[in-house]
Amino acid sequence: MREAAFLKQNAPKWKNLESYLAGREKMAPDDLADFFIQLTDDLSYARTFYPKSNTTKYLNTLTAKLHQEIYRNKRESHNRFLTFWKVELPRTIKQARAELFYAFAIFGVAISIGGISAANDDTFVRLILGDSYVNQTLENIKSGDPMRIYKEMHQIDMFLGITFNNIRVAFLAFVAGVLLSFGTALVLFYNGVMLGVFHYFFYEQDLLNSALRTIWIHGTLEISAIIVAGAAGLVIGNSLLFPGTYTRKQSFMRGARNGLKMVVGLVPVFITAGFLEGFVTRYTNTPTWLSLAIIAGSLAFVIYYFIVYPLGLEEVE
Repeated sequence: MREAAFLKQNAPKWKNLESYLAGREKMAPDDLADFFIQLTDDLSYARTFYPKSNTTKYLNTLTAKLHQEIYRNKRESHNRFLTFWKVELPRTIKQARAELFYAFAIFGVAISIGGISAANDDTFVRLILGDSYVNQTLENIKSGDPMRIYKEMHQIDMFLGITFNNIRVAFLAFVAGVLLSFGTALVLFYNGVMLGVFHYFFYEQDLLNSALRTIWIHGTLEISAIIVAGAAGLVIGNSLLFPGTYTRKQSFMRGARNGLKMVVGLVPVFITAGFLEGFVTRYTNTPTWLSLAIIAGSLAFVIYYFIVYPLGLEEVE
């Protein structure tokens, strides 16, 4: 590449860094790290092809300044933990709002397909939920306690088991994103179909209202978190498919880091959902007003923290 073309291609990026160093622009730590990697790559290229040019001298000076700036601010604040939940995670979710929408759409379509399939095929419910679960639940319905399955395991064991399983599903949805987003879409689709079949099964038994009031006590947080984990998987998949101005490796590293932030940020949500399922859902005679209050509170948290609050944060490039 001729030096003039090299300058034209990269000058806007270098100007942004100059503005940051001059205090005229703000930049997120992750973006700053990405820019530093790109800048060192540019410097290496310039040293190889234009060793005695002013461009190489300029890049050497700019890289040195940026290096000093990064390491001068390397010391972490004692509020680092709070900053992650208050700023970093919501900002990452804001940047992934398109993937969040796609994950929600895939899950919603899958729920519809699951319900419609169950309504038109008598064997579909057993195919998805399994004979053991269906038979046991039918026996519980006959005995007058359709939600008895939530009472059969000890609270602590159920809490730990459910929490671990939910976190496992979330990381599976995330890691599957390396299959160019297809793996994540498949995980979301399967879980959505299963949820649609599950609801139709109780609808067919004239127990849908009871099931909704009971199951969504923990399901509001659980399902929402799985969708967000799916969005994290799409982030990593799309980073491979659409690297933009980054190299594919740089784009993948950036997508993996942002997706991992999202999944790690879901751990407290899954712990809360597991607690509700292990200690609250089992009380199937919970007053309707209390069940609805828990569901509404959980839904309000999800909408605010994952949608409303991130949109209000300043966009940092």
